[in-house]
Amino acid sequence: MTYISPRAKILSRNVGGDIVILGPSVVYEGTIIEPFVIIGHPIRSKLLGIRGRDLGIEQLMDEVSNGAVIGRNCIIRSNVIIYENVEMGDNVETGHNALIRENTRIGSNTRIGSGVIIDGDAVIGNNVSIQSMVYIPRGTIIEDNVFLGPNVVITNDKYPPSRRLDGVKIRRNAVIGANATLIAGIEIGENAVVAAGSVVTKDVPPGEVVAGVPARSIYSVDVFIRKRIEYEKSETP
Repeated sequence: MTYISPRAKILSRNVGGDIVILGPSVVYEGTIIEPFVIIGHPIRSKLLGIRGRDLGIEQLMDEVSNGAVIGRNCIIRSNVIIYENVEMGDNVETGHNALIRENTRIGSNTRIGSGVIIDGDAVIGNNVSIQSMVYIPRGTIIEDNVFLGPNVVITNDKYPPSRRLDGVKIRRNAVIGANATLIAGIEIGENAVVAAGSVVTKDVPPGEVVAGVPARSIYSVDVFIRKRIEYEKSETP
């Protein structure tokens, strides 16, 4: 079933069937929307407010949705759900089964892997690479050119469950390895690297490489880059 709100503005010719686009959503030129995508999903409190009303669920959700904005030349793959008040830049690409909750801002040329959960109220910059199954909670700030490996978990509650949430900040050009966990409130500095499997409990200075549980500095990012170059050169043709 396809439902497109009469308030929506669809400027792309590449929007498939079996989709739901709610509220005053905007889909700009050149964007591909695959089947089984929902754009503009309303927040929980609004769903509770429409419960029990005698009208089709798509129409009810449409009435209360503020819509979302999807930039130019994006690719939104099947089974992605994008909530209301999401703003997405140009050339953003998602994998399958991603969830992007309300009040999230995503810059241009960013990739969001399959199974990623962005739990709302997050800011993600340009040219960010988010690999599959990453969890990004509320209050997270991710600056430009950051790489997040598969299954990275970012937290925002140091003593759960508490009433105080403290988002993580990841500065420009940082690299976070697969299966790393970032504890609430920390900051990863520019050009820093977090090794795979690390648990980061305190701030990482710019240009440092940290590893372990808890993570500790092991060398500078210059050493990391040299090791990467040597590794790439040793590839068997």
